[in-house]
Amino acid sequence: MDTEKLAALAQEAEDRLQSVFRGFEHTAQINTARVLRAFREYRVSEACFAGTTGYGYDDLGRETLEKVYAKVFGAESALVRTTFVNGTHAIACALYGALRPGDTILSVTGAPYDTLHAAITGAARGSLASCGVHYRQLELSPDGGPDWENIRAAAAALRPAVVYLQRSRGYADRRALYTEEIGRAADVVKSVSPDTAVVVDNCYGEFVEEREPCAVGADLIAGSLIKNPGGGLAPMGGYVAGRADLVEYAAERLTLPGIGSECGATLNTGRLLFQGFFLAPHTVSQALKTMAFAAAVLEALGFETFPAAGERRGDIIQTVRLKTADNLVRFCQGIQKGSPVDSFAAPVPGDMPGYDSQVVMAAGTFIQGASLELSCDGPVREPYLGFLQGGLTYEAGKYGVLSALEEMLR
Repeated sequence: MDTEKLAALAQEAEDRLQSVFRGFEHTAQINTARVLRAFREYRVSEACFAGTTGYGYDDLGRETLEKVYAKVFGAESALVRTTFVNGTHAIACALYGALRPGDTILSVTGAPYDTLHAAITGAARGSLASCGVHYRQLELSPDGGPDWENIRAAAAALRPAVVYLQRSRGYADRRALYTEEIGRAADVVKSVSPDTAVVVDNCYGEFVEEREPCAVGADLIAGSLIKNPGGGLAPMGGYVAGRADLVEYAAERLTLPGIGSECGATLNTGRLLFQGFFLAPHTVSQALKTMAFAAAVLEALGFETFPAAGERRGDIIQTVRLKTADNLVRFCQGIQKGSPVDSFAAPVPGDMPGYDSQVVMAAGTFIQGASLELSCDGPVREPYLGFLQGGLTYEAGKYGVLSALEEMLR
């Protein structure tokens, strides 16, 4: 396909998406207002950006930022630390803190993504299974949402210590959960097992909707700072937010009992974490626009997309059925070519820890692994799904998507 024809398809897609774009902008306005109210309430000032060294006692910025996160996410407490190495680490700390030997964790959204699944059920020393935690799993209903009757029955029969929900899709051919579905799941579980903690992997979902899971009944959420809430500026880290006792249990897994959340130097990251969180609602809306645009153009070219261009979204991920291994690899190579960093690199499939097939990954990002920045990856196995995500600005995201299409169709 020549460049002129692709440009015409892109313009048609943008014209069709104007009402969809306005919806993303409306959500960003609501979420930005909530962030600003929290900044004002907790008196964010330049002194919060100074940071600490060593043990990090009496860190004004860290303590203020965690109050801001808790307020914005509708939680009692929050733990926001650069010492979480990734989102999986934050989620694992949340689970290890909430569970004890002999407890049961019930996943109601199918199997967690590969690396977290290994931490829960794997045979390696230190997994939850090796610590005597039992794992049970329910599949989603045919419409892609939670299976309410099975959740009610399993929660009543097992009385699990934790019911776990994965908001986003991972490498699964499924849709993301919506916030009200998470709230309904919490209500269903609590109606038959009130002591069960509802824990949500919130990665890729922050600020996509007008409320977060804790605001609708979840007990604990966790995620990565180099995804949505970091706003493209956070250089590393993760967060846990929710019920105060569960947050502190997670802190004791990050550090150790007796220390918990009291320590943790922030060095010179304070301004980036505050400013990134301030920008996050807008940046997430830019990513959503990029994903809707990508879906619209790919649909016009005959590819199947999940969600569809005009469909409601619960996360910032766009899944595309690219039909062949060659298409998947070339699409990722085109995303890399359209990136601001390492545009000269050519991604090729390779082995990845925790995955049972080779994975191709394109990520020309300022922050390594930052999937709020435009990136694309996927396991090289049938049905050859590409998982596209992010876009710090719509303009750059659009450029990257068109670069990927040109490479794939060349």
